[in-house]
Amino acid sequence: MDNDQVTLLDFWASPVGMRVRIALAEKGVKYEYKEQSLRNKSALLLEMNPVHRKIPVLIHNGKPICESLNIVQYIDETWKQSPLLPSDPYERTQSMFWADFVDQKIYDLKGKMMWTAEGEEQEAAKKDFIDCLKLLEGELGAKPYFGGETLGFVDVALVPFYCWFHAYETMANFSIEAECPKLIAWCKRCMQKDSVSESLADPRKIYNYAMKLRKIYRLSEQQV
Repeated sequence: MDNDQVTLLDFWASPVGMRVRIALAEKGVKYEYKEQSLRNKSALLLEMNPVHRKIPVLIHNGKPICESLNIVQYIDETWKQSPLLPSDPYERTQSMFWADFVDQKIYDLKGKMMWTAEGEEQEAAKKDFIDCLKLLEGELGAKPYFGGETLGFVDVALVPFYCWFHAYETMANFSIEAECPKLIAWCKRCMQKDSVSESLADPRKIYNYAMKLRKIYRLSEQQV
């Protein structure tokens, strides 16, 4: 597949976009990266993802694949080296279940914690977030990775949020490591891999970006 043309439409701070970058790095796939604006969406993005009009989008030989977990699965099935999903059907469905859990819980709760909730509502979102992380810690157990001895599908789904943790903690005033030390140890273990450390954004830049988002959101709320 040396002649494949692979392009990624993405945004630097997107944790779901980082999933795709990690998967491509794990597979050693060369690709063209095209940074996208979330406000002024490019004609190419609108053409390649006319339904949701969102990043990330992987374009493989002219064919678009959308939605991050769908893209990671596609990458895993197209480039067979360093498999991310288990071959056993039961273990495979379990991996997909927990990756979907990350989308449904971790991804969705971050917005409430950081800019849409205050006071008791923020505290409730924070508690829900920690409870979800503890469930993930339980699933990790004593394994080095969710994938067992090697980085797997759930690891790729979850670890990009690590670079957002500093923003979560600062803006919502809590410590993830104090609550979930095993999960933070897992994050640090993942960061020892080049495929992860080179794909994740700088937490300080993420924090600055998150602060700008909060200001924009709260200003728009005042104008309603």
